[in-house]
Amino acid sequence: MANQFDVVVIGAGPAGYVCAIRAAQLGLKTACIEKWSDDKGKTLLGGTCLNVGCIPSKALLDSSHKFVEAQKDFALHGIKHEGVEIDVPKMLARKDKIVKTLTTGVGGLFKANGVTLLEGAGKVLAAKQVELTKGDGSVEIIETANVVIATGSRPIDIPPAPVDNDLIVDSTGALEFSEVPKRLGVIGAGVIGLELGSVWGRLGSEVVVLEALDQFLAAADQQIAKESMKIYKKQGLDIRLGARVTGSEIRGKEVHVTYVDSEGNETSIVFDKLIVAVGRRPYTEALLAPGSGVNLDERGFIFVDDHCATDVPGVYAVGDVVRGPMLAHKGSEEGVMVAEIIAGQKAQMNYDLIPSVIYTHPEIAWVGKTEEEVKAEGSEYKVGTFPFAASGRALAANEKDGMVKVIADKVTDRILGVHVVGPSAAELVQQGVIAMEFAASSEDLALTIFSHPTLSEALHEAVLAVDGHAIHIANRKRR
Repeated sequence: MANQFDVVVIGAGPAGYVCAIRAAQLGLKTACIEKWSDDKGKTLLGGTCLNVGCIPSKALLDSSHKFVEAQKDFALHGIKHEGVEIDVPKMLARKDKIVKTLTTGVGGLFKANGVTLLEGAGKVLAAKQVELTKGDGSVEIIETANVVIATGSRPIDIPPAPVDNDLIVDSTGALEFSEVPKRLGVIGAGVIGLELGSVWGRLGSEVVVLEALDQFLAAADQQIAKESMKIYKKQGLDIRLGARVTGSEIRGKEVHVTYVDSEGNETSIVFDKLIVAVGRRPYTEALLAPGSGVNLDERGFIFVDDHCATDVPGVYAVGDVVRGPMLAHKGSEEGVMVAEIIAGQKAQMNYDLIPSVIYTHPEIAWVGKTEEEVKAEGSEYKVGTFPFAASGRALAANEKDGMVKVIADKVTDRILGVHVVGPSAAELVQQGVIAMEFAASSEDLALTIFSHPTLSEALHEAVLAVDGHAIHIANRKRR
């Protein structure tokens, strides 16, 4: 029958569309359900990441960084120019074009791999049946041997600052400002808040970031976090820690925000725009029928085991809707793993080596354990660091801010963590991911030849510094 499949994936974001493509590659008759559509009713593939997340934000981050370079840094290179201005509508149009290219590309990949796209909303029923509700309201029952839930996540709303999609926006609305706001507030100093605050700050906004926690980037290595905070402050971002927002009021074209500061004092501040970026929650609304047998954990995520299997045999869940970091690459790899398991292969993924990246400029990236985590475990360890200020390639590129940090086991010398704030941090950390996936020691990387002059040499010098052998900085005296 036309509506019978080996695999039905609900959601066409990075976790879902990758899972569907891999399942089809493995010879499984596969369908992918997606309900997201544009204002003309055309189905949008790619999920949050491609449409209103990773990709459009990176497009704006790159555009805004080039603006700052032209405005402030070209003169250092002897490049003369006058009157650099930003054309916000054109910048947004470029972003939209990139998004359209990639989302259209997903549709092409579905066709090339034989994935059937089912347009509408999916609901998991009992006995691995899936209910498909189309845009016109009609309903079909899809029979399948396996279901993969990949419905993603949505921004968290907070009562003190309700989103009105005008003056108070979430991460999606922050990608669509038609002009640069003079005074911009951001609630949340996490990845999304820092990236979006950086975009508009570079373009001329006075940015104040209100973070409820007293610790900056709590998930990151704190030496890297402190170095990052210094860089952000130098760039003009006003990051206020221990600032708990208690209310907001729209008065005309202004947003008046009240918050309690780290000393317990109530403070008021006025913005032209306010971005709420306090995190995301799993999207499970109208997804599970009462008799589906699929359960949620105490935080509202779909409960799965280490192989993303739910409590119902043949029903899996991947990506933001399950435990673990809400990262596109994590979801994609879970999708591949599940597709291969369904096809009868032995598959697993290494959850200990999922890299994290903040795409500000400079970037912040890390993989493995932080120094705080290693210390808390009571393990003996050693650390090597190297500043980009001592890198010839970084100086030549006018990218001297930041550092590379490598943590290794003191007994086995195995690399436990790689942490970077600086130019191309994501790419340098990826080298660390590869090394750690092969259980490399710091000596293994130290004995590796790195080309000169490159930013990668900073990683090489950091692993040399682990044992006090760095060449291009003075080594710390060992006790």
